[in-house]
Amino acid sequence: MDTFLMLYRQRLRRDRWQLVSWVVGIGAMTVFAAAAVAKTYGDFTEQASILKVALATPAILIFRGLARGPGLGPFTFFEIFTFLALLAGWMSTFMAVRHSRAEEESGRSELISSTPAARMLPLAATVVHGIVANILAAIVVALGFIAANLDPAGSLLAGAATGAVGISFVGIGLLAGEFMSTSRGANAISASLVLVAYLLRGFGDAAGTPGADGMSMTAGWPSWISPIGWGQQTFAYTGDRWWPLVLPLALGAVCIAATALIMDRRDVGAALLAGRTGRADARPALGGSLALAARLQMGSIIGWCIGGLATGLLTGGLGSAVNSITTANEGTTVALRKMIEAQGTSISQLLVSVFFLLAGVLAAACALQSVIRARQEEAAGTGPWLVSQPLGRMRWFADYLALGALTIVAVLLLAALGAWLSLVASGDTSEAVGDVWMTAIDQIPAALIFLAVPAMVFVVWPQATIPAGWTILGVAVLLGVFGGLIGVDKSIQDISPFTHTPVPGPGGTDWTGGFWMLGISAVAAGVALALMRRREVGSA
Repeated sequence: MDTFLMLYRQRLRRDRWQLVSWVVGIGAMTVFAAAAVAKTYGDFTEQASILKVALATPAILIFRGLARGPGLGPFTFFEIFTFLALLAGWMSTFMAVRHSRAEEESGRSELISSTPAARMLPLAATVVHGIVANILAAIVVALGFIAANLDPAGSLLAGAATGAVGISFVGIGLLAGEFMSTSRGANAISASLVLVAYLLRGFGDAAGTPGADGMSMTAGWPSWISPIGWGQQTFAYTGDRWWPLVLPLALGAVCIAATALIMDRRDVGAALLAGRTGRADARPALGGSLALAARLQMGSIIGWCIGGLATGLLTGGLGSAVNSITTANEGTTVALRKMIEAQGTSISQLLVSVFFLLAGVLAAACALQSVIRARQEEAAGTGPWLVSQPLGRMRWFADYLALGALTIVAVLLLAALGAWLSLVASGDTSEAVGDVWMTAIDQIPAALIFLAVPAMVFVVWPQATIPAGWTILGVAVLLGVFGGLIGVDKSIQDISPFTHTPVPGPGGTDWTGGFWMLGISAVAAGVALALMRRREVGSA
């Protein structure tokens, strides 16, 4: 027991800042979202109007949740639960991989397994650590909803659903670590599975059966193969069903049991999916630093590009959705047009802009990973070895920045291609079809910020590159994408580069914010390269 407690305390200490950040972030989103819904959509009639629009627009259901009728409690659950579950899932998978596969990759796991702790006690400590983290997340979600004067019973169920979904992904993250030989691969697989669960739930909600009242929905079958969909099936604030929570908890238990079974039979450091043996000699294409950086990141670049293409293809439902709205009952059409009147744009253009904002986030994350990879190469010792050659430190770092810029363009162009193909296939003939290429270009300035600013952090404070990079991106997404949803003041939302992204409209595109962001990116990248001249690679 003493050994177990020691291992558990070590995980708490190591994750003290990450855990606090995740739990506080989830709690803050809960409180702000509940307050914003009460302030903005507190009227029963307005809630009913919004729900009718949502049921007529598959794109809204994909990115929101399962409509269960008007009322402050069910409407708040519809607006925010899927985002809370998404955050809980990512918190859990990153935590699980950090204390399993990453420990084996660093060699610490082998040292610990040679002590009386063996191999199962560290796994047990990680499982308990993940469960406690999700219990804390469940408590802050419940308290946040209760503080917003929502029904306590429904609030407790909403919190429990968030925690149960997170626990299921603790098991999924641990199992992913058994398949992949690197923490980077395990994180990519498990984090992608969280996103897949979110999208499956979205497709299930969009393909569901509307209720007779036009304000509620019965989910389609894809929602029933998603842990996030299971959490929604609790019907917090309407049906208050506790039994669906058995499904994510059972999935987590099965994955943890499978992890223990596999771990007991494999060698330390081994994985079910072994890496391929490399060539004896490098191909001619790997003769330069840029090509080497691209080869090292090819897997993640392909993954982000697929994500961009998939985001573009999702807009295929826009044509049919807009047509159904404009040919449906006049009340729904008028309500939707009132929602976008202040934007000064068309329905199709607004929805395309929403999808491409998500593509811009993917492009920014892909660029950030290029800087992070440079830091990982430096920490591993391969970076210092390379710059000891005629390559030079500035050329080495400049190649990573160049690769980051190229991946931004690749992700956004694939998103534009997917959107163009799907809109044409859906029969959409609006201006949005031609605007997808310019809308993709409009995302570039904001994405470049998340390449240049982390580059400065890398040069000035190398150890903070990874946490600071993801924190900057996370805060920007929270303020720029969800700021309006959770009621953040507009002046605070404007801190995020994503709020200054140029948006095509009937009167043209205002590129004022875009030019400012391009200038900031150029200055930040230039300062980073200039400072790199004076910093020793591997010195910090």
